[in-house]
This record gives sequence, structure tokens and C-alpha cells, in this order.
Amino acid sequence: MGLRLKIEGNEQISLPETSIMSVQFGADIPHDSNARSTDLGSTAQIRGKILAAVGGEAADDTSKIARWALVPAENADCYRKVEIDVVSASQIVRQITIPNAFVVDYEEDFSDETGTGVFTLLIKQKKDKMAALKFEGGFSGE
Repeated sequence: MGLRLKIEGNEQISLPETSIMSVQFGADIPHDSNARSTDLGSTAQIRGKILAAVGGEAADDTSKIARWALVPAENADCYRKVEIDVVSASQIVRQITIPNAFVVDYEEDFSDETGTGVFTLLIKQKKDKMAALKFEGGFSGE
């Protein structure tokens, strides 16, 4: 199974299946609620490899993600459209579209043992735009 990430804003960010290691998607509902809450949120945690440019290849887009994480709230570009595709046998199994995503947390971890870095990106959908979030599946063959 493969995972692809595309982020659209002032610049395009695209990470292929070779980069993304895992995606955790969830609904955030207050745990102290005794009924279905109107205070609904959604998060996605994306982990991937920071791949070095080798043999004339272009560098991956992870540095663009790091720069997005530093965009201040006063700048409209802090909200971007994020699309996550879960692919199996060349077919999209799930497609998650978070149209007003913002960065909650971003980390990069480097180790001289593995030779690559790992990034962790935690994003949320803007709360007043929850109705625009799409979680789709069951696509027919491409």
C-alpha cells in the first residue's frame, strides 16, 4: 500500500509513495461530552522520509513543508489544501481532502545510523470549515 501527499497554496508541495511512511487520520471530539458534540475537529498526522537528492535528482519537497510550518497566522497562506491518497494496486482506496489545513506541529529527526531523516507533520482542518473536509473511498479502477 502506498501513500501520496499533495499540498496546494502559494507553492505546490508533492511527496510520492516512496516518501510517505504513514498517515493517521482522526476525528477530534471532546472526551468530556455526554452527547454528540458540535465541537468537532479533525487531524492528520503524516510521517515520511526526508530523501537526499542523489545523482542529479531534484531534492524532495520536505523543506517546503518546514517553511509552511513557519508561516504566521496573520498570513492567509498558513491555510492550505491538503490531499492524501491511499493507493493499493494502482487504485486509490481512500482520498482525504483537507481544504483549509494548518500546521499544528512539525518535526524533523535526523540520524547518522539510517542515512535519512524523518519528518512528522500534524495538521488540522480549520474548525469553521469542517463541512468542506472530504473523506472518500470505493473508487473504481483507473
